[in-house]
Order: sequence, then C-alpha cells, then structure tokens
Amino acid sequence: MLQEISISEYLQLNTTVPLVDVRSPGEYEKGHIPGAFSIPLFSNDERAAVGTVYVQQSKEQAIELGYKYVTPKLNWFISESQKLAPNGVIAVHCWRGGMRSRSFAQHLSDNGFSKVYVITGGYKAFRNHALESFKTEANICILGGYTGSGKTHILYALKEQGEQIIDLEGLANHKGSAFGRLGNGSQPTIEQFENNLFWEWKDLDYSKTIWIEDESHRIGQVNIPMNFFENMRSHPVIFLDIALEERAQFLVRDYSAADKAMLKDSILRIKKRLGGLNTKNALEHLERNELYDVATICLLYYDKYYLRGLRNRDHQEVFTLMWDSISPKIISKAIIECYESIRNKKYKAHTV
Repeated sequence: MLQEISISEYLQLNTTVPLVDVRSPGEYEKGHIPGAFSIPLFSNDERAAVGTVYVQQSKEQAIELGYKYVTPKLNWFISESQKLAPNGVIAVHCWRGGMRSRSFAQHLSDNGFSKVYVITGGYKAFRNHALESFKTEANICILGGYTGSGKTHILYALKEQGEQIIDLEGLANHKGSAFGRLGNGSQPTIEQFENNLFWEWKDLDYSKTIWIEDESHRIGQVNIPMNFFENMRSHPVIFLDIALEERAQFLVRDYSAADKAMLKDSILRIKKRLGGLNTKNALEHLERNELYDVATICLLYYDKYYLRGLRNRDHQEVFTLMWDSISPKIISKAIIECYESIRNKKYKAHTV
C-alpha cells in the first residue's frame, strides 16, 4: 500500500522507518537527508541523458529512455530495499516527490512491501523545512573566548552535565581557523552541513538552554545558515578570559601530533595578517619543534582578530568569566552558575 506523507509526518517516523533516496549519486553526495539510504534510479550519466532528451525532444521520449535504463535494475531495487526494510515498511523520496519516487514506490508495493510511504515534495520539501526551522526562537547561550580556551572540550563537559549543545565545528569537521583542518578529514558540502545541523537542531527543547560555541559565519569551507547565524548573534555570550600562556600550552597539547608540513602551511595561510617578522619567527620556532613559541605568536594575532569581531557586534550582551586554567569540568559548572545569574539579572554585561 502506498501512502503520501509530508516531511513533517516522516520526521515523526524516522527512527523506525528506513528512508530510500532514489536520486542520482551526484544529487545524494551534494546533500541528502541524514540517515537516508541511496538506491539511485539512474546513474549520474543516465540522469543527464534523460534530462537532455526531455529538453531537446519530448517528455514521452525521456520517459521511454528512463524505462530502458531502469528495467534491468528492477530486481536490484527490490533486493536492496528488502535489506533495509525486512518488515516491508519503507519510505521513499526523490527531488520533488515526482515520477522517480512514485515509480520506485509502486514497484516496491507491487512486489511484497506492505506499506510504502512517499514523501510529498521530496528532498526539496525537506530542504525548505530544514532552512525554515533555523528561524525558530530558542534559548541560546553562546560560549565565547579567545583561541585555545578549550571551548569545544567545555561544550562537551556541559553535555555531560545534561545540558543541550550544538557542536558546529564537529558538524563542519573543522576547528574554524587556519589550523582548523588539522587532524580532521574532508568537510561536508555546505548543503550537507546545513542538513546535519538541522538533524541535531530539530530534536532540541528550545525552551531550555542550548549552548553553542562562538563562531564566524564561515567554518573552513562551509557557512552557518544565515538565519541560524543571526539567531546566534541575538543571544548573550559568556566570554572565557584565560591567560595567553595557559592557552598556548593547551594548543601545544592539542596540536602536538599534527604534521609539521601542515602546521607550516597553516602559518603561511595567515602570513599577511601575522606580518613578515612574526611569520619568519613562527616558522623558525616550528623547525626547532618549539611549539609553545609558535602558539604564542599565532595567539597574538587570533586574540586581536576575535576581540575586534566581538566589539563589532550590535545588540549582543557579553559576560566575562575569568579563569586561571583550562579545566573543562570545573569551568562548565561555573558557566552554568554564571548563566543562571545572568537570567536572574544578577550579572552585568560589559563592553569588551
């Protein structure tokens, strides 16, 4: 039996009903619904060929060519879908909920599947739903601080205490600076980053505090969705003020296993902003494995950069929490207490 459902309705089922994305591999790689399985109706070349015939000849001839490509794969569609849904209940989508998903769904229904959901509007409907959700008002608090303050570690210490978090750098697979790609693999596409962000965002309780690390709009090669970014910038910042020496030592521990060639490349990426002399000194220290000195030189640049960005924000309250050392579990408890004081108007914002 076929049943049309909206993307909102599917999201109520997603933990129990596997989802098949029948778009081409290229479409899937650019961006897909997290957790969806790719069983493409057409290969990339086949999809291009069908599209060309549709434009240059006719819809009927395009359909005929599509059937030619699909017919040899019919048994494969069934076997792959059965692996995902041995109980015979499955959901299917294409780009707009059109012929591709409906044909695939009908084929499953005709061959033993008891219930096949077809998502109306397809992947396009999902994208609209995801991007619209980033406008949702939520009780956000931004965790700020100079580079090397251990903010990501503190974020997860907050999670261990039962707090809600969004790890943007984890989703982006990048630490957000010229050194951010060290120790990480490739980044998702911008579209997939947005999809993955939504997948975490949708399950949060917006009435309770959501902790997010302070970030620029761009994290490596991906962008934070503008509505989400503007939402972040309208909420208070708890700014960790930790001594440069302590942060430099923390960075040495964090990057000590990094490849020296990649560290050199990262230094050269900020050469213009560091200045010729600082760049020269940093590279010389790197050659001698004096990582603390490298970190100190780079932090002088990043501190100025971060502070300038913080001062340029409008209508965002900043609350400073000074700390002697980077102790995520201890700091996370202090941050929660600080935020409670802020909410009870016992803690005053200041200008940095």
